[in-house]
Amino acid sequence: MYRRVSILLRKHFVSVLILCASIVIPFSAVKAADPAKGKQIFQQNCASCHNVHKKLTGPALAGVEGRWADKKLLHQWIHNSASVLASGDKYANDLFNEYNKTAMTAFPSLTNEDIDDILAFIKVEEAKPVGGTPKEGPATAGAKEQGSDNSLLFGIITLILAVVALILMQINSNLNKLAGDKEGHPTPEPIPFYKNKAYIALGILVLFMVGGYFTIQGAIGLGRQKDYMPEQPIFYSHKVHAGINQINCLYCHAGAEKSKHAMIPSENICMNCHKAIKEYSGPELFTAEGKKVDGTAEIAKLYDYVGWDAEKGKYTKPGRPIEWTKIHNLPDHVYFNHSQHVVAGKQQCQTCHGAITEMDEVHQFADLSMGWCINCHRTTKVQFADNNYYSIFEKLHQDIKDKKIDSVTVEMVGGTECQKCHY
Repeated sequence: MYRRVSILLRKHFVSVLILCASIVIPFSAVKAADPAKGKQIFQQNCASCHNVHKKLTGPALAGVEGRWADKKLLHQWIHNSASVLASGDKYANDLFNEYNKTAMTAFPSLTNEDIDDILAFIKVEEAKPVGGTPKEGPATAGAKEQGSDNSLLFGIITLILAVVALILMQINSNLNKLAGDKEGHPTPEPIPFYKNKAYIALGILVLFMVGGYFTIQGAIGLGRQKDYMPEQPIFYSHKVHAGINQINCLYCHAGAEKSKHAMIPSENICMNCHKAIKEYSGPELFTAEGKKVDGTAEIAKLYDYVGWDAEKGKYTKPGRPIEWTKIHNLPDHVYFNHSQHVVAGKQQCQTCHGAITEMDEVHQFADLSMGWCINCHRTTKVQFADNNYYSIFEKLHQDIKDKKIDSVTVEMVGGTECQKCHY
């Protein structure tokens, strides 16, 4: 009888394991689109040409999914627009003609999951009025629900199933012993799992793998300062200056298109406006910790630094430099030229600095790692046609004429060679 029970339990044990796998694997494979991740990818790859609510270089993206007959076709368009145009899709060709036959940048490195994350972010932004907060309603609720991360739930389910499997294994071992004793085949007492060498070895292996993973990640991230946001001597809001008041970035950072360094603006540039603007009257300002900021008091700090007397309307004492804390730092062995990227590369500030016009306090948006830079070089197109400098690349010119390729990326003209960025 005990033998039968043992056999039945073994069968049930195998069934339970199969059931566990059938539950865990689909749950692990399916992951909801993440608008937060989509926002980051959008700012890195799309923000220089697209806005959700208005046309820029490319069309506004609100309702973009509804404009395409098939989501797979939209994925293909983002991966390689030339292939969709070649297929004769009417909407794609109409869009191409509407924008003066300017081909959309191909993003072969983006996965379908990345694109779905971007679309989830666009849906969240659709629910917001321009410049306002999200409208409450089914669209917002659906977007929030879609953006929820179920990783913790999957982890808990996996842990519970693992515990169940261990318990069943112990029960099976005990029943085997009882069955053997009943039939006159005594078996040794089962070893508790916490004394079992196989379990101990497995536990050590798991700990070694987890520890190794976090050690490697820590070593890779050594010296990187993503999300670094130091407190500055004066609370300066890019959202107010570059966003609300639409001050061009190059007005303050004139070196961005003329030299290697973008240049921290001098106090004189600030005073061009603040000789007249003595009080702050814009929207309320808050630090990252939620502390309210008095904008007028921050302007007074500027006057103190430059030695300006607002009442008398003149400089009454020697000025002193504002000791701004630098946020974006590259290793000494890395060469980066702002003008090359802004003028020749036609890159927008948001590509590297994120949604700068929405930041009250600036933080480092990207990790500025070599991989991050190389991925951009692999997808960014250069002005190849009608450019005498690139006439030396005759094969690439011929490939374009023969329609073997539709454009040339930075990588194809040496943009990923080590000496391009390293001394």
